[in-house]
Amino acid sequence: MLLTANPTSIALQAKLFRGFADPSRLSIMETLREGEMTVGEIVEATELSQSNISNHLACLRDCGLVTAEQDGRYVRYRLSDPRVEQLLALADELLADVARGVYECIHLK
Repeated sequence: MLLTANPTSIALQAKLFRGFADPSRLSIMETLREGEMTVGEIVEATELSQSNISNHLACLRDCGLVTAEQDGRYVRYRLSDPRVEQLLALADELLADVARGVYECIHLK
């Protein structure tokens, strides 16, 4: 029996992984693995600019990877689902085994 991939599913998966592909967004999500944070706390942890973080947080919220909750005059951000953290952890595990190949890959930039 021949199985074919659903093109819509593949396209959505690719879009999901593009959310993880940007170094700034990935840095933000890695930082949020530690728990809820405000934009200021994320700025301090990542050393990215406040405007850069705010733009990427908006993207991550729109994509459903991060949620936000008003806390007085601050907004606290967190990963939207434990599986986001699990995916990041799994990427760490996989990278430990294939880091050399990824580093030397000329096809991925």
